[in-house]
Amino acid sequence: MGSHTKRHRRNRRLLALALAAGSTASLPPVTLSEDPHRPILPEQRCLEIRSPGQLCQVCVPVTPRPATVLDNQFDFPTSYLTLNEAINITLANSEVVRVLGGVTASTSGRTIYDAAITNTTIDAQRATFDPNLRLNNVWNQTESPNAVFDPLDPANAIIGGTQNEGYGLDFGLSKRNMLGGTSSLGVNSNTNRITPGIVPLNPADRTTTELSYTQPFLQGAGRVVNQAPIVLARIDTERSYFQYKSAVQQSVQGVIEAYWSLVFAKTDLWARRQQVEQADFANTRTEARIAAGDANAGDLAQSQLALENFRASLLASEANVLQRQAALLNMLGLPPYEAQRTIPVTPMAEELIEVDWAAINELAQRERPDIIELKLILEADQQRLLLADNQARPQLNGVALYRWNGLEGIAPSGNRIQSGSGDFEDWSLGVNFSVPLGLRAERASLRQRQLLITRDRANLDQGLHQMQHSLALSLRNLEQFFAQYERFQAVRQAARINLERQLAQYNEGIVQFIVVLQAIVDWGNSVSAEAQALSQYNTEISRLELQTGTILQTHNVVFFEERFRSIGPMGRLGEEPCYPRSLPPTASVDRYEGGSQPSEEYFDLEDPVAKRDAGASNLPNPVDLDREVEFQKVDETDSDEMTDEEIDEVLRKRSATRTLGDRIRGLFRR
Repeated sequence: MGSHTKRHRRNRRLLALALAAGSTASLPPVTLSEDPHRPILPEQRCLEIRSPGQLCQVCVPVTPRPATVLDNQFDFPTSYLTLNEAINITLANSEVVRVLGGVTASTSGRTIYDAAITNTTIDAQRATFDPNLRLNNVWNQTESPNAVFDPLDPANAIIGGTQNEGYGLDFGLSKRNMLGGTSSLGVNSNTNRITPGIVPLNPADRTTTELSYTQPFLQGAGRVVNQAPIVLARIDTERSYFQYKSAVQQSVQGVIEAYWSLVFAKTDLWARRQQVEQADFANTRTEARIAAGDANAGDLAQSQLALENFRASLLASEANVLQRQAALLNMLGLPPYEAQRTIPVTPMAEELIEVDWAAINELAQRERPDIIELKLILEADQQRLLLADNQARPQLNGVALYRWNGLEGIAPSGNRIQSGSGDFEDWSLGVNFSVPLGLRAERASLRQRQLLITRDRANLDQGLHQMQHSLALSLRNLEQFFAQYERFQAVRQAARINLERQLAQYNEGIVQFIVVLQAIVDWGNSVSAEAQALSQYNTEISRLELQTGTILQTHNVVFFEERFRSIGPMGRLGEEPCYPRSLPPTASVDRYEGGSQPSEEYFDLEDPVAKRDAGASNLPNPVDLDREVEFQKVDETDSDEMTDEEIDEVLRKRSATRTLGDRIRGLFRR
C-alpha cells in the first residue's frame, strides 16, 4: 500500500511538471526590443520578466540512464583505458578547463580563449599613438531679409536681401608620439559667394594651412611613462596565460587523481566482495554445525548479522566505484552514461622516487604559475607607480604654431586674383603652466601605489613561504604513503594467514565465530589499506609535480596558438589578417605504461579461502594448540633474575622449530 501511494504521488509530480512545461512552451516568444510605436515612449511602470520557456533553448545530449547502485551496470562490456589516454582525452576536451573537487569535477572558470581575449587590450593601448585623420565638409546658404527706404517714395520702404552661399573644408591630421608630444597638420578653406552685392572679391576663397606641436615637459612627458599602459596590457595578457596554465595543471593532476581513486575503489570493491563470500561461507558452515548439534542459535544469529553488515559495506563500496567512475568521466568531458564500462589498466608505480629538496624549491619559484602571477603583479605595480608619480607633477607644456594664410577670388572686372605664397604668415610660441594647488589627489594616489607595492611584496614573500610548506607537505606525504604501502603489504600477508588459520579452527569448533569475523574484517581492511596507500602515493607524485609547477613539462604537454581571420587596418575592403584565437593544449602524453589487465589485478588479488587448500603446502605448519608448554623451573632460593644470555640459551633449547611469528616474518622478508 505504501509503495503504491509513493508511485501515485511520483506520477502526479511528473504529470504536473509535464503540464507546466507544455504550458510554458505554448507561450508566444517575446523579445526585449518590442516597444510600442509611439512618438513618446511610455514609462516602465511594471516588471516584465520572461518565463524560462521564452528564453533561448539549447539542445541537451540525449543519453541513457546512468549507473546507480540499483542498476550498477557492472555486467556491461568493458573498454580498457590507460592513464595516457585519460589525460589526452581530458586535454582534447578542455575548451573549458575542469578541475577535480572530491567526487565530481567543476569548471575552473578558465577557457582556451582567455589569453587571446586579453591580448586584444595591447592593441587598444597602442591605438593612442595611431594617427588621427579629420575631414569635414560643409555646404551652406543663408538669406537675410533687410528693409530699406524706397528711393522713389521716401515715405515707403521695400524689403530686400542678399544670398550668401558658402563651402567649408576642414582637414586635420594629428599624431601623438612616445615622448608625449602631439603634432598636428590642419588645412581650412572657406568659399563665399554673395548675391546680389558688390564686393571686392565675389566669390572669395580664404585658405589657411597650419602646423602645430605641443610637448609636455613635466606631466605626461617621457617614453617610459607613455609606454606604461602598453606594458600593463602585456602584463595582463601574461597573467591571463599563467592563470589558464595553472587551471590546466590542476586539470591534469585531477584526472590522474580520479584515475587512481577509481583503481583503489575497484580494489576495495573486490575486498568487500571477498568479505561477503567469506562471511556467507562461514554462515553456511554455522547452519551445518547447528544441524549437526555442534552450534547454537546464537552462533547463527551472530554470523547472519556479520553477513548483513558485510553486504552493507559492499553496497557502500559499489556506490564509491560508481562515484569515482562518474568523476573520471566528468574530468574526461564525457557524458555520465557509457555503453562500455571504463576499466583502468595502467599499473601503479611501486618504487620510491628520490626528491632533491633544493632543486624542487628552485623549480617551484621559477615555474609555479601562482608565484609567477605574484611577480607579474609587482611588475604591474611598478608601472602604475611610474604613472602616479608622473601625474603628481605640474602641467607644463610648450606650444608652437606656424600658419600660412591665403586669399583668392574674382574681382568685379572678372579677373581672378590671389595672394602670393608666403605673403601672409602667422606664428606663435608659448609655454602653458597649470597645477592644482597642493596636488592633494595626485599625491594621495602616489602614496597608495607605494603602499600597494609594499603589500604585494609581502604577498610574494608569503607565497614563497606557503610554497615551501606545500612542498614539504607533499614530500612528507609521499614518503609516508610509500612507507604505509610497504607496511600494509606485510599486514595483508599476516591477515591472510590469520584468516585461514581462524577459519580452519572455527570449522573444527576450536574458536568462536567472533574470532573469524574479526579475521575477515582485518583481511578486507588490509587489502583496502594497501591499495589506498599505493593509490595515495601515485596521486601524491602528481601533486608534487603540481606543487613544483612542472606537471605539464613532465607529461609533455605544451600549448599551441590557434589563429583566425578578422578585420585588419585596411578596413572591411582589405585583406583580413590572422590574429590569436585560442591556446589549446596538446594531447600527446605518453609517460605511463599501458596494460593488458585491470589495474587492480596488479595487487595479486586472490580469494584466500579458495586458495587455502591449493596453497596449504606453502604455508607454515599448523601450531598444535593442545601441546603443553614446558617452563623452566627456577629454584626458590635463587632470587636473582635471569640474564639475557641465560634467556637466549633457554629459548634456543626450547625452540626446536621456528615460531609462528618467525614464519610470518620469513614470508614478509624481501
